Parts: sequence; C-alpha cells; structure tokens
Amino acid sequence: MKKFTLMLAGLGIAASAVPMTAAMAAPNPVSYQSWQSINARQANLNARINQGIRSGALSRSEATRLRAEFNSLVRLEAQYRRSRPGLTLAERRDLDRRFDGLSARIRIEKHDRNNHRSPGRW
Repeated sequence: MKKFTLMLAGLGIAASAVPMTAAMAAPNPVSYQSWQSINARQANLNARINQGIRSGALSRSEATRLRAEFNSLVRLEAQYRRSRPGLTLAERRDLDRRFDGLSARIRIEKHDRNNHRSPGRW
C-alpha cells in the first residue's frame, strides 16, 4: 500500500512538471528574437501608438504622423495580399523592414521628451 501511494505521488509530481517544461520551452511571443505574424505586429504597433497617446509621450502631431504611416502600411499589406500570387516572401520581408522602421520611429518619438518639462522649469 505504501509503495502504491508513493508511486501515485511520484506520477502526480511528474504530471504537474510536464506543462511547466513545455511552457518554458515555448518561445516568448513578446521577445524581439521570436517571429511575429504581420497581424500581430500591426496590433502591437497600434497598441504602442495608443499607449503613447494615453500616457502623453506622443503629441497630437506625432501621433497623427505615426498613425498615417501605420495606415499606409496596412493599405500596402492589403495591396500585397490582393496581388495574384498573394503575399510573397519578398513582400513579407519588405513589410517586416517597413514595420521595423515604424517601430523605431515610435520608440524615438515616445522617448524624445518634447512634450515634457524639466523639473523646476515652467
């Protein structure tokens, strides 16, 4: 009876450890090294722009410019998808390069502090 109880306890521990090791082996979707789908990148960029507006890190004109660039990339992606063979590898790479550029511009605009006053200044 004691052996059976120990064996069940061991199986329970082993069964609970399997999901944890699987979760640790899965790539983190937030990390910059893992690949994101185009739709995920669009959602991420859109959320970063919205967050910058809410926090005040982006001015109205900065947000308008970034949103216009974002919308033009969305239209370009739709145009690529409508083309005859669909979204090719070269078009996907082009979109990735353009999304990287927009991501860098969002980061720069959010951290340029042009809407913030220094402590002790008007």
